[in-house]
This record gives sequence, C-alpha cells and structure tokens, in this order.
Amino acid sequence: MQKTEVNFEMKLVSSLEKVFLDEIPVYRPECMVLTGLKGETVSFQAACTTDSFAKERVDVVLESPIREYMHIRSVENVPVGRACCPKVDDNYLKTTSGMYPDLLRELKEGKADIFPGKWRSLWIDIEIPEDMEPGMYDIRISLTKDGDMLCRADTQIRIFDAVLPKQKIMHTEWFYPDCLADYYQVPVFSEEHWKIIENFLHEYVKRGGNMILTPLFTPALDVAVGKERTTTQLVDVKVKSGQYQFGFERLKRWVDLCRRCGIRYFEMSHLFSQWGAMYAPKIVADIDGREEKIFGWHTPAVGQYTEFLHAFLPELKEKLKEWGISQNTWFHLSDEPREEHLDSYRAAKESIEGLLDGFHTFDALSSYEFYRYGLVDKPIPGNNEIEEFLSHGLTDMWTYYCVGQFYEVSNRFMSMPSMRNRIYGLQLYKYQIVGILHWGYNFYNTQFSTEHINPYEVTDAGGGFPSGDAFLVYPGADGFPEESIRMMVHEEALQDLRACQLLESLAGREFVMDCIEGELAEPMTFKCYPKSDMYLLQLRNRINREIAKRAELLI
Repeated sequence: MQKTEVNFEMKLVSSLEKVFLDEIPVYRPECMVLTGLKGETVSFQAACTTDSFAKERVDVVLESPIREYMHIRSVENVPVGRACCPKVDDNYLKTTSGMYPDLLRELKEGKADIFPGKWRSLWIDIEIPEDMEPGMYDIRISLTKDGDMLCRADTQIRIFDAVLPKQKIMHTEWFYPDCLADYYQVPVFSEEHWKIIENFLHEYVKRGGNMILTPLFTPALDVAVGKERTTTQLVDVKVKSGQYQFGFERLKRWVDLCRRCGIRYFEMSHLFSQWGAMYAPKIVADIDGREEKIFGWHTPAVGQYTEFLHAFLPELKEKLKEWGISQNTWFHLSDEPREEHLDSYRAAKESIEGLLDGFHTFDALSSYEFYRYGLVDKPIPGNNEIEEFLSHGLTDMWTYYCVGQFYEVSNRFMSMPSMRNRIYGLQLYKYQIVGILHWGYNFYNTQFSTEHINPYEVTDAGGGFPSGDAFLVYPGADGFPEESIRMMVHEEALQDLRACQLLESLAGREFVMDCIEGELAEPMTFKCYPKSDMYLLQLRNRINREIAKRAELLI
C-alpha cells in the first residue's frame, strides 16, 4: 500500500486577524511589518492546517535571538450562542452561532494539535523589556514531528530605541470575587479564595487594569430584583443595642493585596441598587451572634438605610485616609440610572449629602440630564452617547461600553473584528479620555445572576449578552486565569494610546493628530473610524518610527 504524503501549511497573520476553522486566512505582507517600542508587548499569529486524515500532534519550534522574550500559545475556539444584538451594522465578522477563536491556552510540552481541513492559529507575544538592545531581529516558527520539518514561516521585528511611557489613563474592568468563589467552589475569603484573587489580580494589572471594584458590600450589579448573588462583603457589620459597629480588617487586607499587585485606584462598590438607586445593596450583619441580612431589596434607599450610611461612611473615610488612598478612591451611587430614575437617584444622593465631600464620585449613565441637574459629579457615558457630553464642553471625560454599545461604536464582542476593539486606543487619545470602565472582567453568571455558568461552555451569560461582553479572562483549572484574544488586543489599544502620548511629548499634539487623520476622508469619531487592519497597523509603525527619529535627536 502506497504511503500518502501529508502536507502542512502555515501562514503568518497579524494579531487583528481572527482565524476561523472553516475560513482560509490570507497572508498580507503589509500587515506583517512588526515594530515595537521597549516596554510593550507585540503580538502576531501563525495560522496552521494539514490535509492529514487524522489530527496531528506536532512540536512547535520558535527560533530567534530574542526567544527568551517570546511566549507562544494556541488559540482555542469557544462556543458562541448569541453572537450579536438584533440590530447590527456592517462591521461584524459573523452574526451566527458557532465556534469562534478566543481562548489563549498554554502549549503542553511545546506541542500543538493541527486539525485536518481546519485552520487554527498559534498566538505569539514578544514581551519587549525596557533594556533590550534596539535593532532588527529574525523570527522563525516551525512545526516538526520526530525531528522532521513539516512547515515553517519567517518574519522580523524592528525594536526602536525608545521606551513606551507608563499608562496614564484610569482603567477598571469590574472584578467579581464572588464569581471566583462560585466557579472554584471555595469558601468566600478563605485562604484558597484569597490566593485565586491574587492570581487574577496579577493578570488584571499586567494587561492595564489599574483601578479595582472593591466590594464593601456585595455589589448591587446585574442581580434580578428580589434575587441575590453570592455574598462577598469586605466590611464586617455588627448591630449591638441598636448601634452599628464596623470591622475593616478584611477590607485592609484587600487594599494591601491590591496595592502589592500594582493597583493604583480604588472604586468603591455602589451604595445603592442598580438602575435607579431605589433600594439598598445586600448587607449582612452579626446580630447577637447570628448572621442576618439587614438590608437588600426589601429596604428602600432612603430611610433606615440612610441612618446606616451616616454611621458607616465617616468611619470608612477615616480608614481610607489612614491607609493613604483617600485621594485615589472613587465612589459610585447607582449603575446606569435612566431618565425615569431622576427622582429616586436625586433622593439617594441627597440622603448622603456632604458625606462624600473631598472624595471622587462617578457613575455610568446614558442621560445627560443627570449631569445637567448636578446629580453626577463625573458622568461616565457610553461611547455611543458621549458626543452629547463633549458637545457641552465637558473635559476630563470617562467613557464605557457594554452590551448596549453594539451599533457603529467600538466594542469587543467575539463576533466583531479585532480592529473594532483596538481602534478604541486612538479614540481615547483624540478625545483625551481620562478613564475607561467595563462591567465584566470575570462575570461567570447568567444575566441577572440567576445561575452560575461554566464560561468555557457558555460565553453569552446564558443568552443574555453577545459573547465577549461578560468576561475577558477564563478561569483556568489551576486557579490562574487564561487570557483571550480580546484581552490582548485591548492591551494593544492601550499601548497605542501610550505611544501617541509619547509622540505628542516629542512632536506636539497637532502632529500626532495629523498622523491619525491626515489621510482620512473625514475626522475620526467614536462612530466614524477606519475599518481596515492595515490602516491601524501601518499607523502604529509610523508612530514608532517618528518616536525613534525624535528620540535619537534628544540623545
């Protein structure tokens, strides 16, 4: 019987390509010109397939003078049930259910599975240290088996002699300790839970998170009215002879851990319920040695809960000052209030009038009316609604996106091209945004937290949101997070922002904006921007060259 020759194929593609199982990726040389600054991570992919009869397990060999700074992972496909919202624009890759590339997984023993007739990719990161020697470096990726070369691809990266500056923008992705305890089935704030939290915090900071949602009490977020999510309360409460007593030891442990991991800003969980500040959050207390729920959906926002806040907030503020973080602490009242909630939000705000003086306060919202009436000190509008705020002359703006920002604007659903995720960095630069917020770093529940999910099997919160909205990282089997394509591309967006800021310091803001918009038919906005991978990749390479050229003159 004649032995059939087995063929393997590899194509290099940029980090902005999503390699689907049944689509042949196109090698585009103009998108594979790799450059980087010292102190950043540059990523690209090697897409692979074979015509073999069965799956082939092969060795992945990475050769380069800078091999020690390179990291290679496989891109795994995950199930997408709900790919999008009912209304879509023309900037989606797919709108159907299916298997989508997203999860980044460590190779086992340096091996990867190559599937017959299916395309999958390997994700390669180059983590450039700040002291790396600048220059051009060759890179070769090969697949081998039993010592035989199966296929290979070569590329290069030019590293310029300039260091990417530290991140300035404030960045919070809502971090949920309850979801970690639920998924890993460990007691809340047990030693095992604390270790898992630390693992996820290290990852969070590494990819640009520098502000952390801090659960003073169980966050009043994405919970069905009358229902509860797992209790995660950092502040101990006792009720004795009708008086409230507070313990801050666990909160102090949280603050210390976050600071050790690199967190700079603390975002206190919302003092009132989501969507209108009509109720108190869930708070449990020790009453004569028994744990009881003293506040929650059964408690109006104004009334007995007001007395609690008047006792609690002054003591909390003193602790924040004592720990040296008061100037870096932000408070929320209620998430995403709508115009019909103006009265309830106003009543909640007035109930704590003066208690948060000297502290930052902010809230995500859609209506400018809350700011017009002086109800919100720092509004955080969605990127689809921010233009109204900007048109009124507001500066030092925050913005956010979530499930509601699905049409025209930037977002990071799995069904969207990665370009739509990364263009955010340029938009943040143009509008000089000072802070960004997203609601789901690790939300592993269904919508309204009615059930817990396995995010490897359910990526759309039980059909509640398009896949990719609820979490950025997956809960690895060892208590460490596994990253996603969306996480890495979002980091690239933040690196683009930092590179623009560096070039501005060398050449001026007008020059940077000319680089960004000089060849566009119309100015960039949050809704109008180039849809081409090539535009963004070539722009970033130009910015790197312009930085290096000016940095050399300063030496």
